[in-house]
Amino acid sequence: MFEAIRRDRRDDPDVSIRELAVRHGVHRRTVRQALAAAEPPARKVPVRAAPVLDPVKPLIDAMLRADLDAPRKQRHTALRVRDRLLEEHQLVVAYSTVRDYVREARPRIATEAGKQLAEVFVPQTHPAGAEAEVDFADLWIVWAGVKTKVFLFTLRLSYSGKAIHRAYATCSQEAFLDGHRYAFEQLGGIPTVHIRYDNLKAAVSRVLTGRSRIESDRWVLFRSHYGFDVFYCRPGVEGAHEKGGVEGEGGRFRRTHTVPMPNVETLAELNAYLARCDAKDDHRRVGQRVSTVGDDFATEQVLLRALPVEPFETGLSLRPRVDRHARVTVRQCQYSVPARYVGRQVRVLLRATSVLIFDGPRLVAEHERSTIRGSVSLVLDHYLEVLAYKPGALPGATALVQARKSGAFTSTHERYWSAAKARYGDKTGTQALVEALLLHRSYPHRQVLAGVEAALAVGALSPEAVAVEVRRAGETMSRPQLGLVTGDGRIAYPTDTRPLPTLEAYDTLLSGGTPS
Repeated sequence: MFEAIRRDRRDDPDVSIRELAVRHGVHRRTVRQALAAAEPPARKVPVRAAPVLDPVKPLIDAMLRADLDAPRKQRHTALRVRDRLLEEHQLVVAYSTVRDYVREARPRIATEAGKQLAEVFVPQTHPAGAEAEVDFADLWIVWAGVKTKVFLFTLRLSYSGKAIHRAYATCSQEAFLDGHRYAFEQLGGIPTVHIRYDNLKAAVSRVLTGRSRIESDRWVLFRSHYGFDVFYCRPGVEGAHEKGGVEGEGGRFRRTHTVPMPNVETLAELNAYLARCDAKDDHRRVGQRVSTVGDDFATEQVLLRALPVEPFETGLSLRPRVDRHARVTVRQCQYSVPARYVGRQVRVLLRATSVLIFDGPRLVAEHERSTIRGSVSLVLDHYLEVLAYKPGALPGATALVQARKSGAFTSTHERYWSAAKARYGDKTGTQALVEALLLHRSYPHRQVLAGVEAALAVGALSPEAVAVEVRRAGETMSRPQLGLVTGDGRIAYPTDTRPLPTLEAYDTLLSGGTPS
């Protein structure tokens, strides 16, 4: 209407205000307003009295002022404010009335106190090859048929968005360091400025004022070896945005590549899948960028600091003593060693996924690392020398139960054990089985099983006969390289098509000539 009034006056400057008012059906005051400005004046909102709310406004303001120093998760909601008004002051106020007032009053009270309810963030530009961010994220998988939570280590380069992921059964310091080493090797270099972290226990022993931290000794040694600096974010939720790239990367990666939950048998299988996912992500684009992650990483990779010549040993070295059950205790889990080391102190290298046990420089046992407190991991081979003179301990041995579960003790062993006990008795038959199991130390697993099967087929159950059959099985396995084994055990060699040898060239030597 204002536009129409102004157009009429523009077309006919002599038209009167009265005539414009009659023509458009408005008051002369409205015409004068239109001619004075193109934008209509703001509508005046009358100030209405609130007989119910006005008396309680000071009470609500006092509750909201108390929230300024209260924990974030223990502040008043509109519902709690209404309940307190009813319980403490016997004032009945509608929930919608309280809700609308709380929404208006909370930011006003925070501003009056000099506090901001919403933090303002400043966009950042990260130089190529300079910075990265690290974090652990929870990841649920189906591990050997059981729903299990593992920990997803993520290192993300800030410039390109290139991220390396690796799963661990624990977020211990060994996993933390191993994840770094793996990521550096995959990237082919190290950021030149710093890497951002929150206050992980694997790196930080104590949080001081500001950004000062007391770091663990092994973490300082690791950083010194690879030559990079750190940037610690503010503790808690307030510092999460300082490494927002990796915070968002964890959720994006889970939604993209782990829905539905990965179904794997081993952690190595899962990590192989994660490596394929990382390679696939090179073709994605971050936000509104034109170039892909892989293109930006190609620019960034040449600017990374070179890796040291020797990798850092991320395992933790320990010196436990072997108990009378031929076990060492590491992080409240027990692992077996050969029985001859009972009572001796050994060196244990505790890595993120494995436990290596050494006697001096010699590796004497290796186990998959367990994360279940109080678990016991035993290898049947470690107890064979003891079982040779204590055969009665074998049927109920925990090591035998675990060997059956893992498949190391097969149905072939079971059948030989049953046959040997039936012929020689329980004691002598079990001792024969132990001697057969000792053959696994000298011959491949498949060859020993083939020899035991052959011994069962001919009924030769003595340990000496089994050893002979195992050696014959090894010879039979190598024969197909020369010929084929027929059904009756004979070897059918392929036909030799080469010409027969001749000595005619040497006959010329008898007559003093020169062979051609």
